[in-house]
Amino acid sequence: MRVKGLAVQEKSLSSPLIRIVDDDNSVRVSLIDLFSSMDLNAVAYDSPKALLEADNLDTPGCIVLDVRFSGASGLDFQSDLQKAGNRMPIVVVTGHGDIPMTVRAMKAGAIDFLTKPFREQDLIDAVTGAIKRDETIRAQSQSRANIEKLWESLTPREVEVMNAVVNGYMNKQIAGQLGISMVTVKLHRSNLMKKMRARSVADLVKKAELLAQQPVNQLKN
Repeated sequence: MRVKGLAVQEKSLSSPLIRIVDDDNSVRVSLIDLFSSMDLNAVAYDSPKALLEADNLDTPGCIVLDVRFSGASGLDFQSDLQKAGNRMPIVVVTGHGDIPMTVRAMKAGAIDFLTKPFREQDLIDAVTGAIKRDETIRAQSQSRANIEKLWESLTPREVEVMNAVVNGYMNKQIAGQLGISMVTVKLHRSNLMKKMRARSVADLVKKAELLAQQPVNQLKN
């Protein structure tokens, strides 16, 4: 559960929220005070389990995560979030850091890895960077959702033509591949460009890459 008395009053649902996860009460109190002095919204939990039980992670922000807990480690929790597709930025802090631990945390997507005792400014810089990263991730996710709606309006044939266009094929080549006339290719191409709200082929390629989150030649129906 959320650690009582350690939550800064939330400004709004859209305000970035720093989730502190540390089993040391003195650390939790200290960090809450630090972030409060910077007018940052923060809440503290004494374990990853407490965070998951009380926080759905929908509110923008980041996680300041200790490594050592009884039971599963903070790094295991970080890996579980990554496997679940949750990309909430994490700043890892520990009093027992080593190179393998640092490498594992960074490979799993940690924004920074700080060893206790750390300078307050280093933590503030790391958290500020993490919040900005989260804003970028959420903006990209919303952009992808918008593009996905446009893509869903395409007909199966328009999807085939789009795949060919973003992979650099000319109208004549597309016509040969699909067994249709160039006039028909041009018609589908015009329609899909309008539906995708693409200003140019370059713009269409960018949207296809964001939509697919993988090489554009793997874009499927």
